[in-house]
Amino acid sequence: MRFELTEEQRAFGDALERLLSGADTAAVARAWADGDHEPGLKLWARLAEQGVTVLATDASPVEVVIAFEALGRYAVPGPWVESAAYLPIALGREVEGVATVAAPPHAPFALDADVADAVYLAGPNGLTEVTPGDRHGSVDRTRHLFEVAVSDPAPEDAAFDLSALATAAQLLGLGERVLADTVAYAKQRRQFGREIGSYQAIKHQLADVRIALDFARPLVHGAAVSLAEPVETAPRAVSAAKVMCGDAAYLAARTGLQVHGAIGYTQEFDLSIWITKIRALVTAWGTPTFHRGRILASLTAQTGG
Repeated sequence: MRFELTEEQRAFGDALERLLSGADTAAVARAWADGDHEPGLKLWARLAEQGVTVLATDASPVEVVIAFEALGRYAVPGPWVESAAYLPIALGREVEGVATVAAPPHAPFALDADVADAVYLAGPNGLTEVTPGDRHGSVDRTRHLFEVAVSDPAPEDAAFDLSALATAAQLLGLGERVLADTVAYAKQRRQFGREIGSYQAIKHQLADVRIALDFARPLVHGAAVSLAEPVETAPRAVSAAKVMCGDAAYLAARTGLQVHGAIGYTQEFDLSIWITKIRALVTAWGTPTFHRGRILASLTAQTGG
């Protein structure tokens, strides 16, 4: 089956691209990491005007993944998954302002509770508005994690699946951006009188990343269509997309570090913003082990094995 975006969906993606490409999101991310939320909230308002915050209730999961891939490609900070994917489904309505949620065990902390207008805890009996506790750090400095009261596990329902898929789309966008920046760097950096991108070993590494991302993309769109219908196998499709996007983005991050050398590790270099976000999102909204287990359980149940 061939999947293609509609003209309206492509136009929506192009509009987000134009907005974010001129927003200096690296500077926004650095400010957010340091506790200065004003630039990020201004960008949040502009994205809300484009309809990003109402996609979960007013559009289809396909539009959701288009938006979240763009958010990933530009490393936009903030509780986007929580406020624009999980909570609209869990509440059954659009979220007012900026909100966040903890949904243990797969999202045990409330992301960016210090800037949220409302903080929720998800459990088997629904949502409860709570007061956040102590703050914890993350490998991604833009992710401010806050403790909430202990709860029984939240259900793996439609809200969880859309959140996991939105995270997968972010990882896809992050991986695409790291690959693009690494290719550009490989064409400029010279060693022993040659561009390093001309060396066969580096070509092969970059080609492997390109293949991994190209294999992951159809799974994201396929899972979005599965959620839109919905079909019984939708949770398995979401988990497959999350695993593949996580693996592809992590490969992009690892390759980007190798090609950039030591500068890739420094906080002053913008690449670190994308790499650390990849590291954090690989385990957000379900670890690879959890999602692989869910795929296996679904296949086993289907085959009766």
